[in-house]
Amino acid sequence: MVRAARRRWWQNPEMVTLAVAAVLLVAGLVVEWTIHSEPVALALFWGAILIGGVYPLRSAIRAVRHKRLTITVLLVVAAIGAIALGVIEEAAALVVIFSLVEAMEAYATDKARGSISALMELTPPTANRLNDDGATKTVAVEELHPGDVVMVRPGERLPTDGIVVDGASWVDASPVTGESVPVEATAGTEVFGGSLNGNGVLRVKVTKEYYDTVLARVIGQVEEAQANRSGAERFADKFSAIYTPAMFALAIVVALVMPLLGFEWREAIYRALVILVVSCSCALVISVPVSVVTAIARGARDGILIKGGIYLERLADIKAVAFDKTGTLTRGRPTLAQVTPLDGISEDEALTLAAAVETGSEHPIATAIVAGARDRGLTIPAVQDARALPGAGMEATLDGRTLHIGRPTDEDRTDGTAGPALAHAEAEGCTAVVLRDDTRPLAVVAVADQLRPDAESTLTELRDLGVERVLMLTGDNATVARSTAQALGLDDYRAELLPEDKSAAIRELREKHGVIAMVGDGVNDAPALANADLAIAMGAASTDVALETADVALMADELDRLPAAIRLSRRARNNIKINIVLSLTVVAVLIVAALAGWMSLTTGLLLNEGSAALIILNGLRMLRPGRGETRRARTSVSV
Repeated sequence: MVRAARRRWWQNPEMVTLAVAAVLLVAGLVVEWTIHSEPVALALFWGAILIGGVYPLRSAIRAVRHKRLTITVLLVVAAIGAIALGVIEEAAALVVIFSLVEAMEAYATDKARGSISALMELTPPTANRLNDDGATKTVAVEELHPGDVVMVRPGERLPTDGIVVDGASWVDASPVTGESVPVEATAGTEVFGGSLNGNGVLRVKVTKEYYDTVLARVIGQVEEAQANRSGAERFADKFSAIYTPAMFALAIVVALVMPLLGFEWREAIYRALVILVVSCSCALVISVPVSVVTAIARGARDGILIKGGIYLERLADIKAVAFDKTGTLTRGRPTLAQVTPLDGISEDEALTLAAAVETGSEHPIATAIVAGARDRGLTIPAVQDARALPGAGMEATLDGRTLHIGRPTDEDRTDGTAGPALAHAEAEGCTAVVLRDDTRPLAVVAVADQLRPDAESTLTELRDLGVERVLMLTGDNATVARSTAQALGLDDYRAELLPEDKSAAIRELREKHGVIAMVGDGVNDAPALANADLAIAMGAASTDVALETADVALMADELDRLPAAIRLSRRARNNIKINIVLSLTVVAVLIVAALAGWMSLTTGLLLNEGSAALIILNGLRMLRPGRGETRRARTSVSV
């Protein structure tokens, strides 16, 4: 991705031209009102028309060549008509004021897009790459390749995505993920380009090309989002395509009919020109895009990537939400849940023995047991002859005694002490293993995939927002699924589903409940995501495929961003409705006033473009967070 240089207004020829035209118009008015020199004033007005009209005239000519009637064409016709009638002052005002509002619209769009594109500026242009001899060399970030190691000093921003190979610090990744709390970064931690390094030196191994970093892909996706137009945007386009020619026809009718009714032809043409000016539908044309662009920008700031206006619109209409379980409603990794000692040994002793046997295993259950023992401060003794038994667990020798830990056997389930403990653990949705020696079971150790801490509050918020059905679709076993569903108070759940079963369930639910969203990890839930009305991926910063397959990605991997996204979409919809109603009301009133001859060209233009300015400002309000759109205030980081 190429870095775009940001230009100041004085580096933009069109803005400079407009500024000169505006100065000439103001100077002409001052001369006319103070020293009353009509020739000088006319010269200044002509200068404003000739200089300020260059770009509108070019745009109008292009539109006519493509057989399109645009607002700019109406403006140019009105200005030419005003000149023909000899009202040069009003012609100059038409050109300059219209161009000013066009520039304001461009500024609004650029500001919204700039709030996203500015993210790329967070990535430093150069990086300190480590050579084989340990020396550093400053290179452009575009020259970094996977496998390179870069050094990031305290207070610097990470130049690209990678994995920490040495050092310890905290990293503020809020520009990428929207996560407001800095995270600890040590060896093995994945980090992202654009993140701010804290108070330690980090050595980071590059894992992606510069153009493929998470930050670069986020910006690319948001820029492409404009191609996915919402129904409201398409309505505005279609309305404008009919409305603009209709207003042009109305002006022609007025110019031709009024003289037949006894009006002077000059008055008839003037009123027709006023109709052209006040009917310019720029307010309506921009009423939808300015709100959509700013809402998408607002979401991207807060770690909610919405990939187009059509998906922004669907968020507001969600009637049901189906969640995957593992990694979505739960953390996706097991943790120690229960230790039930048997045959007289203590709980700590049982956990110590279990952890000792499992130390050599990389299985997630083994990792959870070892981590649980360490969290309790237990000393894990060394074992001898540790070996994995495929499909049956781990075995090792400790102090001359052979210990085994693994999946329950039929004998364990019928045992008078181990059986009830196993039944209790599994009834609570845990996965249980049995620790035993050569003669008897010693303990039942259970692990569970813990619920996300924000899962319950998120579901409550969704119901408060009017979501009618919240359910879970999972491939996990029925016992675990039932336990999770009961703990969260879900409306329904379906367990032991294959990917194609999830897709079928989504289709069925859509017929029953209307617009349905599927929330998953964007990989193994891909078929269900594809069949949902809205595909929402968790943790886009950690799964490459999520950005490609989802309609909405919760970048910070936090569920509570989902209600925030819905609030944002509904706020955008309300913003669009206000804009459309305001623009249509103003145009209707102004056309009636123009037909009645109650206003001049300049007055009509000021009122019409004033409404456009209000609409732009109302749209830009979307860049400010609304109630509930950010769960907590961003943590400011000073270095």
